[in-house]
Amino acid sequence: MSVVRLKQIAFLVLGSATLTGRIAPPVALALGLVLALGWGNPYPGQTAAFSRRLLQWSVVGLGFGMNLQAVWVAGRTGFGFTVGTIAGTLLLGWWLGHLLKVEPTISQLISSGTAICGGSAIAAVGSVLEADARAMSVALATVFILNSVALFIFPPLGHLLGLDQAAFGLWSAIAIHDTSSVVGAAAKYGDQALAVATTVKLTRALWIVPVSLAVAWRRRTHGTRIQWPWFILFFVAAAALRTLVPAGAAVFDRIQAGAKLGLTLTLFLIGAGLSREALRSAGLRPMILGVLLWLVVSTLGLVAVRLYAG
Repeated sequence: MSVVRLKQIAFLVLGSATLTGRIAPPVALALGLVLALGWGNPYPGQTAAFSRRLLQWSVVGLGFGMNLQAVWVAGRTGFGFTVGTIAGTLLLGWWLGHLLKVEPTISQLISSGTAICGGSAIAAVGSVLEADARAMSVALATVFILNSVALFIFPPLGHLLGLDQAAFGLWSAIAIHDTSSVVGAAAKYGDQALAVATTVKLTRALWIVPVSLAVAWRRRTHGTRIQWPWFILFFVAAAALRTLVPAGAAVFDRIQAGAKLGLTLTLFLIGAGLSREALRSAGLRPMILGVLLWLVVSTLGLVAVRLYAG
């Protein structure tokens, strides 16, 4: 059997494995990276085209998991707080990225992932920016690494800082990137922490919509020809359908589950699209940006939570 054939088989086997539901998104990204940096991607052209479309429809599918009424009830009291923390994170990310001379696209992706909801936000904003596989892989890898660290260190830190369950739930929703890790960390802390963290994080996740539209508008005003992110409107429509048709909850849950699998496969394809040269050109600066941004957001978020709780 030829080497090319072996590469193709490995690619198809690993890609299919991500659809079993047993492989976490960060692991799927890592598998793609290992394949790309080890053997190389046997389908580079097809991967780039398919992953972009799959990314958009996966984001739409995630909308079926959001009940707009519950998000509104949870988010209206802390609306200003949410807007302030998201806007502050995006501005801080822009400034730090400029200071560290990180590529603007990568900087914007990392900032969006830190501000809103990790990989899902990067997926949405990256699609609007038409980011290439290298930028997406670097941003996702940065956020997922920090996200994994936060899952383990936040519960002990919360106890050490004397945070009650409500305060910890709010803090983890602000400072931990991905919803899954927010849920995992809060569940270790207690039922009340889990309820607060899940609700607040879902509220923040809806900010994918205005942020993505703002990015598209900004690119348009700078003379960049873009395709408007219509998939974001489908995302809102999916959430509205979930809210207005409660009887379809079981079906919507299945669609959301399928979307999560689609996003996992997308991350594998994005990782597989990276090359050693591309990774080398990005350097360590994106990771430094991610760490600094995360530390500042976590610290300021903790201060804000204490003031808010007080």
